[in-house]
Amino acid sequence: MRAATIITTTTMTTPTTTTDHAALWRLLLWASPAFPVGAFAHSHGLEWAVEQGEVRDPATLLAWVQDALRHGAGRTDAILLAHAHRGEDVNNLAIATAASRERQLETLAQGEAFLRAIRAWPEAIARTTHLPAERTAYPVAFGTAARGLPLAQVLIAYLQAFTQMLVSAAVRLVPLGQSDGLAVLAALEPAVAKVAVEAETSDLDEIGGACFRFDLAAMHHETQYTRLFRT
Repeated sequence: MRAATIITTTTMTTPTTTTDHAALWRLLLWASPAFPVGAFAHSHGLEWAVEQGEVRDPATLLAWVQDALRHGAGRTDAILLAHAHRGEDVNNLAIATAASRERQLETLAQGEAFLRAIRAWPEAIARTTHLPAERTAYPVAFGTAARGLPLAQVLIAYLQAFTQMLVSAAVRLVPLGQSDGLAVLAALEPAVAKVAVEAETSDLDEIGGACFRFDLAAMHHETQYTRLFRT
């Protein structure tokens, strides 16, 4: 009877497969600040916002990043990533959504670096061979390389990388303490989850934003006298 109980318990359990572990590992690594896409060099216009005093503490940083996620590049890129993940050709559209020279530089530089960095994964390379090495937007590169991995998780990973880039820049610029930065990232969890869920089923004609101040910040950043970041 004891042996039978053990067999029954084992049969009823659905363990996480090796493939699941590998997929999670890959996404965590690709979204990590240690993954060499050059995210540390970009502030998404945040450097100008800090200079103007618009982002000066954890509360104003949280508001700024939430808007970027819900109404700006975070949401737009997530929708584009989802369509790229499904095999659609959205690269030119993704490049066209960059509202300024620096925004385009940001997405193309990270896209190019990402495509170089995934050379350790032959299957990811095979999925991205049709993409132009120096003219691929970052969300398109990420979504295309991640085909075969669960889209919901891919979106969360990408948005994590996006928010980490912004918060990390603010920690250095304001400056803020590491604990403040972590508190902001924790507070962003609901916004990230909401954007990811919506992006998974959004049509391309739902792309749009209302973050004009963000676009102006990126444009003003081009002419800042002193700059720590490329964008």
